Amino acid sequence: MRKAFVVANSLLLVAFALQFVFAAVGAFTKPGGDGAYALHSVNGMAIIPVLTLLTILLAVLAKAPGRLVGLTVLPLGLVVLQALIAMLANAATDASGTSTPFGLTIAGLHAVNGIIAVHVVVAVNQAARKLAGPATAEPAPVAVREGEPA
Repeated sequence: MRKAFVVANSLLLVAFALQFVFAAVGAFTKPGGDGAYALHSVNGMAIIPVLTLLTILLAVLAKAPGRLVGLTVLPLGLVVLQALIAMLANAATDASGTSTPFGLTIAGLHAVNGIIAVHVVVAVNQAARKLAGPATAEPAPVAVREGEPA
């Protein structure tokens, strides 16, 4: 289970990295539009949440320490916050549907929250790899008979 935890979390990390690529694709697509962010939306609203839930489940099944399980749950909250930030940024437009300074500020928080989520997933990945690593062996006691050189 511990190896599966590492694999699922590694896939989650890849999905988060791709999320930044997909955001850039949307930002640089000419002409832009809602369709330009389709990959970003699908990855952020479907793939990342599913991988996050799978990672949480595998952390529990791998009997990870409570602190690591809690850290594994944190990206789920950040993903929910991401959706709320995006909705608020999209709603903060003027009457003609043009972005406002407030809406753009909120949109910037969407990027900052994404960076925080990546850092949390990296921390989980490092801890999961350590947990799944080979157990350190205790040195075996050596019996020395009296009269024999050590």
